[in-house]
Amino acid sequence: MLQLPPLSLYVHIPWCVRKCPYCDFNSHQAAEEIPERAYVAALIADIKADLHWVQGRKLHTIFFGGGTPSLFSAAGISEIINAAEQLIGFEPNIEITLEANPGTVEEQRFHDFYQAGVNRLSIGVQSFADRHLERLGRIHSGAQALSAIDTARSVGFDNFNIDLMHGLPDQGQIEAEADIQMAMDQGAQHISWYQLTIEPNTEFYSRPPLLPNDDRLADIQHAGMCLLQENGFAQYEVSAFALAHKESLHNLNYWQFGDYLGIGAGAHGKITLVSDQSVIRTTKTRQPDNYLARVGSALAQNNAIANDEMALEFMMNGLRLKQGVPAEYLSPRTGLAPSSIEKQLRSLQSQGLLVMDSAHYRTTPLGYQFLNTVLQSFS
Repeated sequence: MLQLPPLSLYVHIPWCVRKCPYCDFNSHQAAEEIPERAYVAALIADIKADLHWVQGRKLHTIFFGGGTPSLFSAAGISEIINAAEQLIGFEPNIEITLEANPGTVEEQRFHDFYQAGVNRLSIGVQSFADRHLERLGRIHSGAQALSAIDTARSVGFDNFNIDLMHGLPDQGQIEAEADIQMAMDQGAQHISWYQLTIEPNTEFYSRPPLLPNDDRLADIQHAGMCLLQENGFAQYEVSAFALAHKESLHNLNYWQFGDYLGIGAGAHGKITLVSDQSVIRTTKTRQPDNYLARVGSALAQNNAIANDEMALEFMMNGLRLKQGVPAEYLSPRTGLAPSSIEKQLRSLQSQGLLVMDSAHYRTTPLGYQFLNTVLQSFS
């Protein structure tokens, strides 16, 4: 029987200074003036429209993603946080993360974000090498990235993630390792280290850059993983590495099949409905102008996950975690009995792809390497 999992809030702010050529997220180059006041009002109306999905819970985490949320004023971010607290309420020690671009912040703005209640930053560095930043279309330099990190620390942030990419055009192993070392030297507690991929509907897809070959990519991946592990960064998700107790609580709730309200243009949500014994996925109106025109009624899609898709949905999230997902979450978060997936589990175990114990469903190192093959067993 379904039970209510923890509830998070995802807030999407869709504007950027400039659209990066590799980005396939719902982001839009900002005009001279962003309609911040109207958008904040629309976000609060969005929360109010979704209150029936809260079902008595308090918020476990909040994540401001984009786009570039640090383009908004601290006053606007504060207004959203305060509205969420008043309308829903917060669990003790709530994690509130804001994505920040090093080219859009200065000391006063970081200070004001901290005072507004943001207690975790995710800083989109991508690389500290100017030549790679230029090739990626980033608006900041390596020096600006270092300055932003130093500023974040100086105003009180002691929990921050640094986003880094590898497999960049003409990038070698030494350069990739240098980026990781620099992030660690700057005091990062969490590093998201992910490979550049060419996605449809991006500038890079239309004009693909020359990327490192598979052998070089494998060398970069191996060297980077070793460097992170040697310095106490444990891989807890496919591209996420953290020092002890510094994992992203928002990400963990997502991968453990928790619930999250999604507000803002194009935001996605997942909600458990105990009364209906169903789990739904929601999507808000994608285009910012359309979203602003539909204040309080921005829901574009609301689809229940079919029962025969539930196991795949659960495992597709949970098995991305290096330690797997607690077995005790299966029934209350999907409504499925453990016996319903026993055949698949035993088959994967016999192939050396999955470990079965009373505590977790998790892959073996081989299974983690061939995760898509593992997931096909549940489709």
